[in-house]
Amino acid sequence: MTRILVVDDEPQILRALRINLRARGYDVQVADTGTAALKAAAAHPPDLVVLDLGLPDLDGVDVIRGLRGWTAVPIIVLSGRAGSEDKVAALDAGADDYVTKPFGVDELLARIRAVTRRLTATPADAAAPSALRVGRHTVNLADRTVTRDDGTEVKLTPTQWAMLEKLLRHPGKLISQRQLLHDVWGPEYQQETNYLRQYMAQLRRKLEDDPARPRHLITEPGMGYRYRP
Repeated sequence: MTRILVVDDEPQILRALRINLRARGYDVQVADTGTAALKAAAAHPPDLVVLDLGLPDLDGVDVIRGLRGWTAVPIIVLSGRAGSEDKVAALDAGADDYVTKPFGVDELLARIRAVTRRLTATPADAAAPSALRVGRHTVNLADRTVTRDDGTEVKLTPTQWAMLEKLLRHPGKLISQRQLLHDVWGPEYQQETNYLRQYMAQLRRKLEDDPARPRHLITEPGMGYRYRP
């Protein structure tokens, strides 16, 4: 059973989400502060976190950073902050998706299903090599690990993995922005190219020797991205 940690300081939202998620077979934990959320996640690691940014003790972005210090669990932000700066800050900190309040429960459930699919997706191209090189890193698609030449493991979030895997399984091929949005986030995503920019920047910071001058994770302006072996 998928365990979801819901973090929000509004009791009515916690109650509504607890009821709706449990009705659909999820195991639900709740927390109304950032501190409580971090403690709950450490004591009983969730499979997914739904997180409000406006918490009474910690900013939600700080909670994301706290979680990302030790886990790659998917994080869906649920916030009344609609500004692009807030979205960028949350995505840069390691969030996997961003839903703006007020929200529809059906939309949130769809986002949860989409993130869950990224965790269980079966590679479409079984013939592709299982281990590929990106700079000084070996990416093993079979066991989903990234290892530096010095043996250090690099942690990727599920969304970072989904985007990287899509590119690496089609070496040299241009993958369009629309195709990446569709395959990584879902068919309802068509215009959110800022997601692609944010996650590509994150991947380059983790994998490229010089993120400002990438050699392997290449942007084709206005068209899409490609992996250059």
